[in-house]
Amino acid sequence: MNKIISTAAAVFLCISQLAAQENPQESPNTIENQFVEVVDGSNSYQEFKVIKKTEINKLRSNILDTISGLEGKITSLNTEIDSQKNEIASLSQNLKRTEEDLALSQKKENGIEIFGILTQKSTYNTIMWSVVGILLVALAFFIYKFKNSHAVTRNVRLKLAETEIEFEKARQTRIEEQQMLRRKLQDEINKNRKLQG
Repeated sequence: MNKIISTAAAVFLCISQLAAQENPQESPNTIENQFVEVVDGSNSYQEFKVIKKTEINKLRSNILDTISGLEGKITSLNTEIDSQKNEIASLSQNLKRTEEDLALSQKKENGIEIFGILTQKSTYNTIMWSVVGILLVALAFFIYKFKNSHAVTRNVRLKLAETEIEFEKARQTRIEEQQMLRRKLQDEINKNRKLQG
């Protein structure tokens, strides 16, 4: 049976070759067309087709060449696919790194570094204006305290000056009283001397 099929294939191949030589532009030289040519070009015997060995061997050789070529293409395509997968993986990693760098750059652009800590500009502005506000309130409080204590100091100095004036007046009054008392005493002593003498 195998010999018959081989013979039939060979005959089919021979016939297809002859037909291909006669009409080279009619149909492409595909495996299917070659089978059709070998089978159609072979002789019939009862229910069987008689194919020349040379045609079936030629068809087998063509099929094996085609299979070999296709296997080479498959290997080449698999290598190319693997290469593209590696390239895609590499590009994916690069994209991920680029996205991370972009996110970090945007974070740095939208933030300000304070004492080595990256903070958002809005947070930084809030902190800075809070500090400025606290400093302004503290400055106003110290100015108020300074003016208040300055006024207190001025009042105290004024009262001290008044007290010194009053003290000086009181001292003058005492000195005058003492002088009067000494005169009176001296007058009394003088009177007593006159009376005794």
